[in-house]
Amino acid sequence: MKKKAAAPSAFFQRRVLFTLLLCITAAASLLSGTMLAFFRPQASTKVSQETLTFAQRVSYQRAIEEVYWRHRIWPKGRPDSKPSLDAVMSQAQLQRKVRDYLQNSQVFENYWQRPITAEQLQAEMDRMAEHTKQPDVLRELFEALGNDPFVIAECLARPLLVERTFATVPSVKKSWVAKPETKVSRTMAAVSANYTLPVIANPSGTCTDDNWTPTSATNVPDAREFPTVVWTGSEMIVWGGYPELNTGGRYDPSTDSWTATSTANAPAGRELHTAVWSGSEMIVWGGDNGSGIYFNTGGRYNPSTDSWTATSLSNAPDRRDGHTAVWNGSEMIVWGGYNGDFLNSGGRYNPSTDTWGATNATSAPEGRRYHTAVWTGKEMIVWAAENPI
Repeated sequence: MKKKAAAPSAFFQRRVLFTLLLCITAAASLLSGTMLAFFRPQASTKVSQETLTFAQRVSYQRAIEEVYWRHRIWPKGRPDSKPSLDAVMSQAQLQRKVRDYLQNSQVFENYWQRPITAEQLQAEMDRMAEHTKQPDVLRELFEALGNDPFVIAECLARPLLVERTFATVPSVKKSWVAKPETKVSRTMAAVSANYTLPVIANPSGTCTDDNWTPTSATNVPDAREFPTVVWTGSEMIVWGGYPELNTGGRYDPSTDSWTATSTANAPAGRELHTAVWSGSEMIVWGGDNGSGIYFNTGGRYNPSTDSWTATSLSNAPDRRDGHTAVWNGSEMIVWGGYNGDFLNSGGRYNPSTDTWGATNATSAPEGRRYHTAVWTGKEMIVWAAENPI
């Protein structure tokens, strides 16, 4: 006869049940943590801070350009209202800006083994915050990038640092030629670090009336005389000058930095020319090459796209230097100057139609050069000058 097994004790039953509950709780906790990690939006934050897609960089570049465009001066006399950024800067042009600084960054790393470091990017942010001449605009730029020091380092500091390094490293400046094989990946590895958002000085602490503060001398255009200069509302653009220069630079007081103007399709080098700001472009015209050759050519420079467009030669005024130019809201009016004769003629240039019209010569002042001119809102007033007759 088989002996019947004894029934489990109450203590043993409780112990088995407790162990089973512990296993169920652990499994539930593990599953819950996995599901939360799956659904939690910030689960991939650490990864995203190590890379920025090309599309993200383009989006941040547009945010930067929006700040600059908002501050660009739209002349009061213009009959049309200020357009949106999209009307003056295409998506392709934004992409080109981003591609250019990324390609240049890769050139440093691939060809010269000089990758941009996190320490350099942090130092560039600190420099901007310390030396800014327009703290409020710099704050707007930081805010446009979400006050995220990582994004500011990569999308604001990196382009400036790359531009300046290219200009100051002789081996790079002299031997660099755009290399088509330097491609930009759709997801560009960024320099990951614990960046610190620098404190921007208050305007009252950095700006004192009747006081001089030096502008940055890094990447500044070559020394020259007789250049032209315009103020866009967010940048000062200088261009041309003696000896026969067709180079220039854009000075951004908010970041205290210089960026060279493109020479692609730029007018021939010249001095004693004129320049006006139209609201979206700097228009330069006339001048001479320093060797007795006078110009009736010119160009329109767009700082948003860093590009030049030639002005029409059809019906353009005679060649000259030492003339004046004003912007009347829709046209550039040039008058006077010298080309072997002292001139009292001029012309009105409309950039919207790329056309010239002559100024009336009836009752015009005597021919002259090195005179002055202003626009009152209704008239151009000229006064004084040189005329040995």
